[in-house]
Amino acid sequence: MTAPQGQDIAVSVSGLTRTFGTFRAVDGIDLAVARGEVFGFLGPNGAGKSTTIRMLCGLLLPSAGSGTVGGFDIMKRSEEIKKNIGYMSQRFSLYDDLTVEENIDFFSGIYRVPRPDRRQRKEYVLAMAGLDDRKDSLTRTLSGGWKQRLALGCAILHRPPILFLDEPTSGVDPLARRDFWALIYELSDGGHTIFVSTHYMDEAEYCHRLALMHRGRIVAMGEPAALKRELAGRPLLDLESSNPLGSMQILERLDSVAEVAVFGSGLHVSLREPPAAAMPAIRRALQDSGITVNRLEAIDPSMEDIFVATIEAEQRKEP
Repeated sequence: MTAPQGQDIAVSVSGLTRTFGTFRAVDGIDLAVARGEVFGFLGPNGAGKSTTIRMLCGLLLPSAGSGTVGGFDIMKRSEEIKKNIGYMSQRFSLYDDLTVEENIDFFSGIYRVPRPDRRQRKEYVLAMAGLDDRKDSLTRTLSGGWKQRLALGCAILHRPPILFLDEPTSGVDPLARRDFWALIYELSDGGHTIFVSTHYMDEAEYCHRLALMHRGRIVAMGEPAALKRELAGRPLLDLESSNPLGSMQILERLDSVAEVAVFGSGLHVSLREPPAAAMPAIRRALQDSGITVNRLEAIDPSMEDIFVATIEAEQRKEP
């Protein structure tokens, strides 16, 4: 669970824990992230992603553990951390009754951007976010995608080396999300370290590395391709049938089937043996039960398959 060897470490934590009464929201996580990395937290609501980010941003004191963000101790130097990071949440902290340009001017003051630098920084943000033609528009008239770009621009006005983006694309259409990720890559190429929390499986593919979170713990970590290879050792089938629920109940009883998960309108079936050996028996079992098989073929695992398999494995360990 370490950053790539030989790279500068931007963020490092050990045993990071946060409790609220008897509830352990974050449960002893360890991680190290290199400068310039796009690092993702993937998990459902309540997994501990936002709580972790709030601790790393100096907004919430850990209950236990140690670590540094940008070289500053997370337990002792939260104010210095706040000055050296950018933070963007899923609830945009923009002022709807101000124009795009006025929002940028306001946040330049909040972040104490030196006055001689403010015009140049504003021009950079407008160009980076593609907002030159909208600088006089009231923020409330912007679409979710354009508000998202503006919020990101305001978060980097003070040139922070580390950015924390907490579910930044929640509720935004797929095209706007794709464009937003192009901006993230641009910032990463410029040396920014970027943390992104998301529950969108397709977004996880964009990260250099991922941490899968479940009930406050990191249950898997690595590059998306490497995580896929780990699951690829177990063959996977895509099944579409006339009765998905009935198919699931039948397949779960077959010795050749390890796991069955709902995927869209069909099922993904994880096997204990090669597809060529398992598929005839699967077809036969379904047809004998009066279920029509519309599609059954071997596929490569998606990030959603990885996530489902990992979480189900963790749940089996629980008492």
